[in-house]
This record gives sequence, C-alpha cells and structure tokens, in this order.
Amino acid sequence: MFVLLLIGLVTGVTTVLFGFGGGFVTVPVILWAEAGLGDTAAQVAVATSAAVMLINAAVATAATPRTVLRRLQRSRGLPLLLGLGGIAGALLARDVPGAVIQWGFVIYLVATIVDVLLRPGFVRPKAPPTTHPQQQFAIPTPLGLPIGATAAFLGVGGSVMTVPLPRRAGEGMGVATTLANPLTLAISLPAALTFLAAGGPESTSGTALVGSVDVAAALALLLGALPVIVVLRRRPPCLPDRVHAVSYVLLLVAVTITTAAAALR
Repeated sequence: MFVLLLIGLVTGVTTVLFGFGGGFVTVPVILWAEAGLGDTAAQVAVATSAAVMLINAAVATAATPRTVLRRLQRSRGLPLLLGLGGIAGALLARDVPGAVIQWGFVIYLVATIVDVLLRPGFVRPKAPPTTHPQQQFAIPTPLGLPIGATAAFLGVGGSVMTVPLPRRAGEGMGVATTLANPLTLAISLPAALTFLAAGGPESTSGTALVGSVDVAAALALLLGALPVIVVLRRRPPCLPDRVHAVSYVLLLVAVTITTAAAALR
C-alpha cells in the first residue's frame, strides 16, 4: 500500500503535466500488485484505473480555467460519444482474457509512440490555431465512440489519443494536456460506474473488490495523487513546449517497457 501511495504521487504529476488521469501508470502497477488474481488481474487493473482516473480527472477539470474549457463548446457531442464508448469498452473488458488487455495496452502504446515520432506536428507543432467560436474542435465528434471504447477497454483514459490530435492542430502542450482531463472524465465516469455495478471476478488473494474495482488500492493511489494535483494546478510548472512534448513521449516509452515486462512475467 505504501508503494501504491508513492505511485499515486506520480499519477498526480502525470494528470497535470500530461493529461493522464493515471491509467498509464496505474495499470502496470495494479497488474503487479494484483498478480495473485492470475488472469483476472488485468480486468481489476483496468477497472481500478478507471476509478482512479475518474477522481483525478474530476479534480483537475474543476481547477481548469474556464477560458480553456470553453474550447470544448465547439464539439458538444464529443463527451457523449466518449461516454458511450467508455461503457462499451468497460463491458468488453469484463469478458476477454487478461493477456488480451495487457498486450493490447502494449501495442496501443507502441503504435502511439511511433505515430507521434514519425508524423509531423507533435514534437514540433504547427502555427497556433485560430479559436473562432464556430471552428470545429481538433477531435472530430465521430471519433468519440472508438476513442472512449479503446480507452476504457485498456484502462488508459484516452489521453494518448486526445493529446496528439489538438497538438497537431497547433495547440501548445499546456492546452492539449489540460483539455485531456475533461475528456478523460467523460470516458472514465460511465466506465467506472459500469465496472462498479457489474459483477467482478472472484478474489482468491484476499483482495476486497467492489465489482471489479480494488477500492483499497484506488484509495491509496488517490491519497497520493490528489494533493499533488491541487498544488500543481495552483502553481503549474513552466516547461518549454518542446521539452513538454519530448517528456510526454519518454513517459510513454517507460510505461510501455514496464507493461511489456509485466506481461512477459
């Protein structure tokens, strides 16, 4: 539990700096912590990650300047489709082998790393976009369903998809990662409720589960994360834009290696 508390501190930092509500960090960690559950550990990791991301993203969104959140008004249907996708992904995650989720997580991250490095517009962004009220948001509304389903199925919150798209449209990393929090909230709320309400796996390792969520692990992660989110939202660190983008990619690489190692164990 002490290790989970320390990892929670890390998720607080990633929530504010990179828009990750915690999924990229918590999924590998919960896989390690819940190894005694066997094949169902991946399902518990994804469900617990959704619960942690819900709270982290809600707190981060509440502290986000309204001038930034108003950019989402240009795509009001996007949160709805993200939420519907979140429900579909959560239901699917309950019925597949754990190895599918684990390796799907790794493949998803590898594809994202290759994409942001090879396609132009991420490390070196385009000119800043215009923000005319009628201009379409950088993420097309129809993409909300597949993004939400993929994110909830793998427990990643969607930030790996919702950060690169605004970034390539010319947004700075600060804005792109900040907008990822309300979008993660739209996915994780229905996904977490689905995981909590639906029947979960039977625990054989003494882990107390509510649905598929390990509540004790989630609380430990949140105890570490929430104070960090509050502090960093009030006093955000000032990172050069390109350093911010490169750090995002390096974090993806680190999590990919960690998750692959856990899957091969």
